[in-house]
Amino acid sequence: MIDTHCHIDEEAFAPDREEVIARQRAEGVAAMIVPGVNVASIESVLDVCHAHPGYCFPALGLHPEDVKENWAEQLDIIERAIRTHREEIVAIGEIGLDYYWDVTYKEAQQEVLRRQLELARELELPVILHNRESTEDIVRILEDAKNKESGAEVTRTLRGVFHCFNGSKETAERILKMGFYLGVGGVLTFKNCKLAETLKELQGKCPMLIERLLLETDAPYMAPVPHRGERNESRLMTHVADKLAEALGVSKEEVIGATTKNAKQLFNLITI
Repeated sequence: MIDTHCHIDEEAFAPDREEVIARQRAEGVAAMIVPGVNVASIESVLDVCHAHPGYCFPALGLHPEDVKENWAEQLDIIERAIRTHREEIVAIGEIGLDYYWDVTYKEAQQEVLRRQLELARELELPVILHNRESTEDIVRILEDAKNKESGAEVTRTLRGVFHCFNGSKETAERILKMGFYLGVGGVLTFKNCKLAETLKELQGKCPMLIERLLLETDAPYMAPVPHRGERNESRLMTHVADKLAEALGVSKEEVIGATTKNAKQLFNLITI
């Protein structure tokens, strides 16, 4: 299994980070993608990835919740870090839109997203997309960006994953049409979640859906049932794989094999 979204650099893992990483290795987790969210996380993400080369892979970006009045300065610092570390960065993220907590900087969030998408296209990196209460805007911005790729002057295409996907079948179809992946995490196992039914419906229309799915945790958050409320860890993706296999009508081994292959392809993890 590859955890395509794990905040192993965060403070929640500070007391026992090395033990946690060792436990994931021992329990079948082949790699972790570690996304940054702001300027402060540049150092923490790179430090943990440098300490575990070939196992923890860095991504850097400005998260929408961190878009404040000084967003332009923050974005410049993060862009410089991405360019400096381009050879080891595997994605730009976590980026996107979030209207759940505050819409004060709604327009700024959109501008920051557009700029980071253009940087991703320039550097030929995938994006890790956060979306909360902003589906129509984020999909529209991506569709606009993808439509530009039909021009003769555009030779590099955007690609990436919708982190922690829990949207409708119609939204999923729009995402898949653009060539993006769906990140599936602990929410799939929650009692009132409709994602399993959505994936079943999609499977009927798109038999190769499994080739566009990724496993993730968002650790230390969003632990799956039966560990909901606990600190999440990458190894707990096994419960997500169980539920995903059930939804798609395939074996757990097929889910793990396909999602691992997908992660290697999207993030260019050639060393794994």
